[in-house]
Amino acid sequence: MGAFVLISVLILITCILLVLIVLVQNAKGGGLASNFSSSTQVMGVRKTTDFLEKATWTLAIVLLVLTLTSTFVIPRAEMREVPESEVRDLVPAQEAPPIDLQRPPEQPMEEIEIED
Repeated sequence: MGAFVLISVLILITCILLVLIVLVQNAKGGGLASNFSSSTQVMGVRKTTDFLEKATWTLAIVLLVLTLTSTFVIPRAEMREVPESEVRDLVPAQEAPPIDLQRPPEQPMEEIEIED
């Protein structure tokens, strides 16, 4: 159970980080990188875009691995033998006569009148 909770928390953290990284990016290449257009920055525009793209791919792969790993650590209930009902012990067992499904019924079924 402890491993399942740990992996679930890691999945949640990964999802939040992935959402934040994707929101920082701009669909047309702007995003966070557009704020660093000055040449005096230590990290240039291209490096920021590369970092965000690598972070997105890394977090997506981590999320995939964690979700696949979680399937192996999910706590499963053990199959237990179902106790017999006490009612079965109180009612005597009766043998039902065999039914021949090929033979027509002895009494014809009454016609059912349908009211309009």
